[in-house]
Amino acid sequence: MKLDDFDYHLPSDLIAQQPVEPRDSARLLSCLGHQHAHHIIRDLPDLLQPGDVMVVNNTKVIPALLTGARGEGQARFTLLKRLGPDSWTAFAKPARKCPVGTIVTFADDFSCEVIGVEEGGGVSLRFSCSGTALDDAILRYGAMPLPPYIKRPDGPDEADESTYQTMFAKHSGAVAAPTAGLHFTDELKSALLAKDIRFEEVTLHVGAGTFLPVKVDEIADHKMHSEWGSMSEETAARLNEARAEGRRIIAVGTTSLRICETIWQKSQSFTAFSGETDIFITPGFQVGSADMLMTNFHLPKSTLLMLVSAFSGYEFMMETYDLAVSEGYRFFSYGDACLLERRT
Repeated sequence: MKLDDFDYHLPSDLIAQQPVEPRDSARLLSCLGHQHAHHIIRDLPDLLQPGDVMVVNNTKVIPALLTGARGEGQARFTLLKRLGPDSWTAFAKPARKCPVGTIVTFADDFSCEVIGVEEGGGVSLRFSCSGTALDDAILRYGAMPLPPYIKRPDGPDEADESTYQTMFAKHSGAVAAPTAGLHFTDELKSALLAKDIRFEEVTLHVGAGTFLPVKVDEIADHKMHSEWGSMSEETAARLNEARAEGRRIIAVGTTSLRICETIWQKSQSFTAFSGETDIFITPGFQVGSADMLMTNFHLPKSTLLMLVSAFSGYEFMMETYDLAVSEGYRFFSYGDACLLERRT
């Protein structure tokens, strides 16, 4: 398929700049039985069945946005992936003013040197501290790495530190939030548990590559970024039990689906896993790990729009997005969500 097949018109005023409060009052477009119905997130217990299993991503977003002094100017780095105890890859801005050898100072006791440069604004950085000392410095001096479509002229604000983190966040490593999980509250989780809807946790450290534009005309030519994920042996056993008993598995977010499907494709079952995945799910791919998917609305021409089109059918998803636009749903990370069934 062509990249242009995944384009759609989105008015800029539908791109959510702030989340709604409380989180579970966001709108939810249910797409069950290929029929559309309008709800709010708090209606989830009425849309699901006892015994259903919701798989959530427990990754925790680190404050991966670092701004420092570069000579007479400034440089801003969005950390991408750790290379070693004292080094990371990152996006640089302005990249053309950060050649190899550039020193950027974030604080009196915290700086980095650019040790490598790639096309598209990518750099490799070596920091002045390493190990847990580097982790602590990032926590102290970094800011939440909001996606570029959330406009903060003065940088992320204090509220973003909590609103851009899910209630399930446990394991630090993500540089972008698993945004479907942002809709959950303690009250909603309690209501779901009361209906015997269960939760299982997986980890996928979401990378900033999720926001990179696809630059090829033929989507089959796109090289997917890799991310680190894991599933415990205990979680795998419980998911296999649910599948054997005919209970539905609902992936909360495309990141949960990507790690589940990475594992499922190996043996058509769930097993313990820890490692990298660069799985690329596009129309024609047969998803087997989940029966339903709860997810936000994704960018035009994005790999995530391709994923949901594979999950629920291309034509149906394009109709769904047209409907969401016409009904004024809020899009992207701080926006509303939809509940999808797997196309059979």
